Amino acid sequence: MICADARLLLHAYIDDELDVAQSAAMASHLQDCAACATRVREHERLHRALAQPELYRRAPAALRERWTPRHDAAPPATVARPRRAPVAWALAAGFAGALLLATPLHFAMQQRNAAGEALVDEAVSSHLRALQPQHLVDVVSTDQHTVKPWFDGKLDFSPRVVDLAGAGFPLVGGRLDALDGHSVAALVYRRHLHIISVYEWPAASAEASTTQRESRHHGYTVLRWTRDGMHYVAVSDVDPAALREFAQELRQAPGGGDAR
Repeated sequence: MICADARLLLHAYIDDELDVAQSAAMASHLQDCAACATRVREHERLHRALAQPELYRRAPAALRERWTPRHDAAPPATVARPRRAPVAWALAAGFAGALLLATPLHFAMQQRNAAGEALVDEAVSSHLRALQPQHLVDVVSTDQHTVKPWFDGKLDFSPRVVDLAGAGFPLVGGRLDALDGHSVAALVYRRHLHIISVYEWPAASAEASTTQRESRHHGYTVLRWTRDGMHYVAVSDVDPAALREFAQELRQAPGGGDAR
């Protein structure tokens, strides 16, 4: 484990939310890295300090009275305005209609954003797990004609495997993984000393091509796109510009799922 991974897992380690393997790897790293061990102790000390009961302060009575609704208060009197009533009702109806139309759309957008954030978080976590010893690849090969057949019979789809060594992104191998509730093909590429994980799985339907979406999560860049009925997620701590270049090379390669 490197310090960047330890920083990502720090809070989950303090809250005892890691699995056994991650906890063991984190503990081993803290034994050898004084800087990360100091950081953990500082966060634990801050956590204990913020939990002290003397930090709790009861809101003043005046403030609580101001923000507490008074159910016994009579509603203010209103003056009827017959001539403007139709306009008021029309405005109210228009506002209600707009609200009814906007609320489902807003809710759907919230759900989509939340799902996207969850996928990004899951992809980064999977990438980090793969960086642990013996977890990176199940089949080790720089030959796409060796990696692609290895997935036969292990998945209900045929993943696309491309050799990008000529573009500076050599293939390392592949593994089986799970993402977003699906069994996925995880292909591993390298850019100098950086590892790039690419996850592929079929879309639920023949979705139209989507624009590439980019997210940053704990120092990692995540690119997501859908082409020709396949989802792609690329994750790495490489420079974001280099990851964008990789995604472009992948999309433009033969059978890359780029727009036709």
